[in-house]
Amino acid sequence: MADAGGPAQADGPTQADGPTQADGPGQAEIPAWAGGPPDPDSPAGGPRPTLCATEPSPADPAGQAPIISGKEVWSFVSAPQLRPMRVTVATHRSGTAPGQIFVAPYSRSTVVGQTGSLILGDGGDPVWFRPLPSPSLHNADFKVQTWYDPTAGTSQPVLTWWQGTVADPPGGVPEPGGCYYVYDSQYRLRQTVSARNGFRADPYEFLLTPRGTALFIASRPEPTDLRPYGGPADGVLLNSEVQEVDLATGDLVFSWNVREHVDPAESQTPVTSGGAWDAYQVNSVDEGPDGQLLISAGNTWAVYAVDRGSGDIQWRLGGRRSDFTFGPDASFSWPHDARFRAGNRISMFGDGCCGQPGGNPGQRSHGLVLSLDLDNRTASVDRAYHHKPAPTSQSPGNLQALPNGNEFVGWGQQPYYSEYAGDGSTSGDGKRNLLYDARMPGENASYRAFRNEWVGTPYYPPSVAVRREGAQSVVHASWNGSTETRAWQVLAGPDPESLAVVVEHAMRTGFETTVGTVNAGPYFQVRALDQDRAVLSTSAVVRLDG
Repeated sequence: MADAGGPAQADGPTQADGPTQADGPGQAEIPAWAGGPPDPDSPAGGPRPTLCATEPSPADPAGQAPIISGKEVWSFVSAPQLRPMRVTVATHRSGTAPGQIFVAPYSRSTVVGQTGSLILGDGGDPVWFRPLPSPSLHNADFKVQTWYDPTAGTSQPVLTWWQGTVADPPGGVPEPGGCYYVYDSQYRLRQTVSARNGFRADPYEFLLTPRGTALFIASRPEPTDLRPYGGPADGVLLNSEVQEVDLATGDLVFSWNVREHVDPAESQTPVTSGGAWDAYQVNSVDEGPDGQLLISAGNTWAVYAVDRGSGDIQWRLGGRRSDFTFGPDASFSWPHDARFRAGNRISMFGDGCCGQPGGNPGQRSHGLVLSLDLDNRTASVDRAYHHKPAPTSQSPGNLQALPNGNEFVGWGQQPYYSEYAGDGSTSGDGKRNLLYDARMPGENASYRAFRNEWVGTPYYPPSVAVRREGAQSVVHASWNGSTETRAWQVLAGPDPESLAVVVEHAMRTGFETTVGTVNAGPYFQVRALDQDRAVLSTSAVVRLDG
């Protein structure tokens, strides 16, 4: 434990997210602004991207505070402002794909830990965490993508996510002000993107294209006479639009309005008595090699193939007007995350079942890959991915194809994420081919979960804190987001200008590494070392008092 006066700590940034502020009684310090300190290296020397969705909309209600202490929450001496959730890894077998795990925790009740964007190792140890300043703010669709610059002919890996507030956490109606973020591998903010034409950016999808554009989904409440659908004359329909924005110019280059192409009568969801009726719940968009779009609408139980040029629907898979007939176990309801696969196949996450009107009580949420016969318009199961215990997610979830043939499943509103060998499992044997399975604490969930390969090289320095324990000085070192740190070197001395190496090589043991030395300092510093023992970065100097 820390001394009465607290451990000495570096004054420089300990993460990519700038200064901190207290968030109410009993709260850990969390970022006052989660966008990061000023970035002198903005693209092309231009101004810093416009920050957005930094405060909840509407303002924070007097609701339940997050749980930020206890055995289900991480805490670090060198980074006290970080309080990410702890996950429990129940299964970890050989054969998993390389890479880290990307989640954005939230809860429909009390969130355990801070909300934000979180990269985890296979053992559940944090790699990078960007907490949000309020539990009413959420991130969603947090993943690695490739950012293309068609003019320069270059590309780079980036982190992307949605940020904002929803009336009901991700899977619900977005409040105004949400937007999308793009961070580079040094954790610098590169771009923010907002919806156009009076629509609100949805948490469901943000897809970068090789054209240097971004495809995303946006929604807008529209006054509508809902009497034809069993609602009031002065009702409100939540309309959705697929929009595409040129990242270089900010111009809207494409849009597809669902209301113009899909009759609300196709909805499987009854008209709500209050608020906007989400007849469609458009929740994913994917591009085929010929430019064809694949659009999923959870509340119509259908996936739509759309001709990009004309905007016409080429076929409907599922729903009240399906163009396909289904083989055994091939039907689905409340689809999410529909993706093109090779060989006339598509994948999706089917929420299924039980928690919503009209659900099939015999079905549970599962990942599903369907084989389509486009000539005869039939759909059959290629493979499926079930969990044990069988989850009953009411919304979100995803199925990700991994480079080695495995599949990664985010279970939506249920607190699991899993990896399977490609052949998958069956509803009666959810552990078949299961290679990896983890559970988030409490009722935490993540809109989607991904496994991606990521190399993070933070532009900010490592963090260090030191305290005295008996005859030893105990040094705590961390570097939020560094994937290349393999060991730590400790320096100490009687003054900041006379530091010498006192611990040559201490292997990294997790997000935070603890190193003891008999040297009394009182000044200390750490260096992050790579696998060849080369110095990656050096912390600020801290002083141990007392």
